[in-house]
Amino acid sequence: MTRLMRIIARPGFQRWASAFPLTRGVAAKDGAELFDIVQGFVKSQALFALVDLRVMHRLMDGPQTASDLAAVCMLPIDRMDRLLKAGVAMQLLRRDRAGRYGLARKGAALVGVPGLEDMIRHHAAFYRDLNDPVALLRGEVETELAQFWPYVFSADKATDAETSNRYSDLMARSQEIVAADTLATVKLGRYTRLLDIGGGYGVFAEAAAHANPNLTATVFDLPAVGPNAEKRMSASAARDRLHFVPGSFREDPLPQGADVISLIRVLYDHEDTTVMDVLSKVLDTLPDGGSILISEPMSGGDRPEIAGDVYFSFYCLAMQTGTARSANEIGEMCRQTGFTDVISYPSRRPFVTSVVTATKPSN
Repeated sequence: MTRLMRIIARPGFQRWASAFPLTRGVAAKDGAELFDIVQGFVKSQALFALVDLRVMHRLMDGPQTASDLAAVCMLPIDRMDRLLKAGVAMQLLRRDRAGRYGLARKGAALVGVPGLEDMIRHHAAFYRDLNDPVALLRGEVETELAQFWPYVFSADKATDAETSNRYSDLMARSQEIVAADTLATVKLGRYTRLLDIGGGYGVFAEAAAHANPNLTATVFDLPAVGPNAEKRMSASAARDRLHFVPGSFREDPLPQGADVISLIRVLYDHEDTTVMDVLSKVLDTLPDGGSILISEPMSGGDRPEIAGDVYFSFYCLAMQTGTARSANEIGEMCRQTGFTDVISYPSRRPFVTSVVTATKPSN
């Protein structure tokens, strides 16, 4: 295999493969895919510009000319047209015969996905952290994301409302789609009391309560998150079954009484020792036969995939803590803690979330 790869890497072989009828299709496909990787950063920045200028939102009422959009976005017409053509090339926009630009299906979907535009804007800091990826890999960069998410290092770094709510605001806006995929994967009908650790404003807890009329849900999160969480819960149709308990899963005991405990986008923020500690706390808190539900972006493990092993892997690197683990790795950590009946579910959309469940054995 090494010898074959050396042959393929020769410029002369690439010229031959591009011309030979039996190989030029493969060579062209490989070349196009390589170019897509090479120019990926330009696509992401063009997307950022489209979002920051609210181009998709401005086209919700119908097609407009480059001149119309240039005026409202305060750009020269030729540069607005350049950005709009990039949007067409990325299949976010379309261009009609009259030269007007309108929304394409993907562009409309981008507007409709909760929290996606907020995450794209938030990427400005991530891009700066990736400016020198080799220095980032060597641990030589003081990253902005580490300052943006200081709560992951310890609860005492996120005691003020601004710090805690900065995280919770961003997560809440994207949590709806995660909750939907999680609850479509795992049914909670046999449980009566859910404890959602690190549950922020209660988006997942509320979705679980709506889907299961006999379920009472408690959110356990930092005290500074409480006022906004309780405000959101009080406006819910399921408010009588939603509760907030302040605390840190690092330092405080977990609330008692739940027969299912969820960790939604929590473990990948933290190092292995912290993960093992929280899993042990969950095991001690659950009754015999109780379940743990873990839902978060995961690595592909032995079969690396784009979302977990590129995006989320490097995002965690920039956070300077945590990692995207595979479902098998998470399952093994559960087993080491004492859980049994570990199940990894096929993911509907790995770029949204993947799910693992496990059970506390009966004595």
